[in-house]
Amino acid sequence: MEKESLIKITHGGLGSLLNSIQTLFVGMLRIWSIPIVLMLSVASGFTTYYGMSHFIVPWIALIITIAIQSIIVICSLEIAGIHWKANRMRYLSVLVSLLVAIAASITFSYFKFYEISQTETIHINRINEIRKDVNDYLTAIQITKSDILKQQNSELDKATKDVTQAYFGTHELIPPANKNIVGEGPFWRHYNQRYQAKKAQFDQLEKEFQQLDEHIRTLQTSLNHLSADTENNYQKAVAGLQEVQLKFNQLATNVGHTVPQAPILMTYAQFVQGVTPSFSMWEDFSLFAFACAAIVDFFTFLLSYRLESTAPGPLSEQEQELVFECLRQFSEFRINDNDELEMVIEKSDIERARRYSDWSRMFAVGFLLSRGFLRKIDERSVEFAPNLYPLIAERMGAQLRAIKAKSLASAQSGKNQVSHEQ
Repeated sequence: MEKESLIKITHGGLGSLLNSIQTLFVGMLRIWSIPIVLMLSVASGFTTYYGMSHFIVPWIALIITIAIQSIIVICSLEIAGIHWKANRMRYLSVLVSLLVAIAASITFSYFKFYEISQTETIHINRINEIRKDVNDYLTAIQITKSDILKQQNSELDKATKDVTQAYFGTHELIPPANKNIVGEGPFWRHYNQRYQAKKAQFDQLEKEFQQLDEHIRTLQTSLNHLSADTENNYQKAVAGLQEVQLKFNQLATNVGHTVPQAPILMTYAQFVQGVTPSFSMWEDFSLFAFACAAIVDFFTFLLSYRLESTAPGPLSEQEQELVFECLRQFSEFRINDNDELEMVIEKSDIERARRYSDWSRMFAVGFLLSRGFLRKIDERSVEFAPNLYPLIAERMGAQLRAIKAKSLASAQSGKNQVSHEQ
């Protein structure tokens, strides 16, 4: 018998301990939710302000940002305690306000997350764009160079043919008296001089094109290493492009060829410039940036919504006693679809027939609605908020203990009376 009592006490103590730990843990989570909501709101506010400050005056952007984040938290708390059937206009107004605030927050926060997520991509795109422009220009140079060499080679071949024909006396411009006379005469010397000049010009052109190829290789090396040491290689690339352009323009102009249009590179400051928020970012939509902007506001809404289950403040002993006694006067209760205890606050037909005054219990309902312990479902019913159950359970437990103590006292009194009679 003593062993059974010991086991019962031990089990009761363990259950009470586990219940206390669970209650403490849940309470700590609810308390911890408040700073988390504030931190999320500050984080979302920073990104919202950053994006908005690029479009309007900063101090106005700051005020609007504070208003947006306040509306998100307040409407999230408020919409958690409103039922659609209770007040449709109020529900819609709060919901629209919440959606507008979240949309504004996400829209301007998107710019900051876009900048963070796309900075590296934009930098790589700039490098690739510069490489493409320069490579297109170098390709045009190679095509023009090939045309120049082809033209010069054709002129050299013609000069070679002319000097050969002049040597054998078969040139079409040789006077008839000198036709078919082989030798190095005055006519041959004239064409030989032209041939030697053309050959020297061709050799010099090839040498200068070889030097140009060296400049092109240096330029391409700078472009290939542009992502490694950006500042130095960018300056080398700009200088190399200018050197190639100047050298090639001189060569092409000397032989009477048109030159291709060289690309105009951005300055180094423009090349390393960060992303400036603009609505063009929505054209190049980034799903990752949008998801980051949306998830911060979603968590802010979710935690704020969950905070509504905690009342703004505790009830005093007198208030608890008043509420408990007044709620006991209601008679229609049920468990609704939200798994909450729902009660009808309208008068019953019998109460209307008796002209029952329900002022006290309706006062209790209004008091608990304003304090967040009740939630209005529709015009005739309300449901218990989760934080009301412990208060009612405590009062019911105290009442049961009082009844039990009274029963024990009555039983003891009866025993004493019987003993006295004996």
